[in-house]
Amino acid sequence: MSDIVAFGPRRPSRPCLRIGCLRLTDGAPVIAAYEFGFFADEGIEVELAIEPSWANIADKLTYGFLDAAVIVPPLAFAVHLGVRGVAQRLLVPYMLSAGGNTITLSTALAQAVAEHRATGLPTVEALAAVLRRQDFTLGVVHAYSTHNLLLRYWLATAGIVAGSDVRIAVVPPALAAEALATGRIAGFCAGAPWGEVARRTGAGTTVATSHDIWQHAPEKAFAVSARWAGDHPEALTGALRALLRASKFCDDPQNAAYTAALLSRRKYLDVDSHAILSSLPGGAPGGPAAKGCIFHRGATTFPWQSHGQWFLAQMRRWEMIGSGIALQRLAEEVYRPDLYRAAVAPLGEPAPLENSKPEGAHAAPWSVAAEPAAIAMPADRFCDDAVFSPEETPAVARPTTSALHNL
Repeated sequence: MSDIVAFGPRRPSRPCLRIGCLRLTDGAPVIAAYEFGFFADEGIEVELAIEPSWANIADKLTYGFLDAAVIVPPLAFAVHLGVRGVAQRLLVPYMLSAGGNTITLSTALAQAVAEHRATGLPTVEALAAVLRRQDFTLGVVHAYSTHNLLLRYWLATAGIVAGSDVRIAVVPPALAAEALATGRIAGFCAGAPWGEVARRTGAGTTVATSHDIWQHAPEKAFAVSARWAGDHPEALTGALRALLRASKFCDDPQNAAYTAALLSRRKYLDVDSHAILSSLPGGAPGGPAAKGCIFHRGATTFPWQSHGQWFLAQMRRWEMIGSGIALQRLAEEVYRPDLYRAAVAPLGEPAPLENSKPEGAHAAPWSVAAEPAAIAMPADRFCDDAVFSPEETPAVARPTTSALHNL
């Protein structure tokens, strides 16, 4: 009898994907995919790291300590371009959320705004009237964030230039309510649930949401390093499938209470689940669903290159990137709807036929051509009724370079 033992072929170890995430409601699809084993079902080992700030996310992506992250799109472009340090090529093959941001003001500032609104002024005009008379600091979660760009856009419609007419400071989202309560800032634009946390503690009042600035505004992206994606193409496809399952779960109003309870755990948001619930689909009975986070419906998960180009145009407008950058080419390099389609097609999931669309052109629900069936879309109007055509670069109005102060 032979003493040689024959072993079968050695199974390769499962690819490991290190994902960074902040304490925010719109990290829900990644957290759910991790907790429910959706990544594991696709043969992917995931390490989920809850980071304290967007700066941490950016630095760890830059130096390879993270392979992917839940990220704000402008920061993904900044990392890709190397405008804040060493460049690290990133891809955005999937979007995680739309909406969910709030503009929350201190009780005193909100009261002053309310007094001006009583005269018939829109909220932004009322805020502008107060800002012109007093010196205030408003917080945003990062210089290269959707929050900074949306806040600037909104204020500019009332003639207020952020960084000139009002100071802008960087405050990590989880510290925004505390900074408001202690008077270090007079208001902030941050993602859920931190506006609700500020309201519950009596520190502030929400006067507007991202929906009031841009209906169905794209918010968080799933960005992955181009190196990891190139080394693990099949695993990336699996990760996108896992995220799609999780996005559908989190977007179902019947799952709102469960999703809130999951996110409220100490290792994730460490916040009362009721504060999270109001920002989830179906979590605020009687309230407009579009005011909170959206995770799947309305082609939320599709990486529209026109979204990327809008963010880049706003970054150029506020002199965050140089004028010589080809915006459309860069948007096409980073936003990858081809990878999205390849992942979802075998599942029969509809995907838009086009990579871009006019932004702000739809004042009512509409539908977009998609394969295998059209997708029902929500309104996408901007607060100033502007329409952004992805082939064009809007004229720059009152550009300025703002000094953002770390608190």
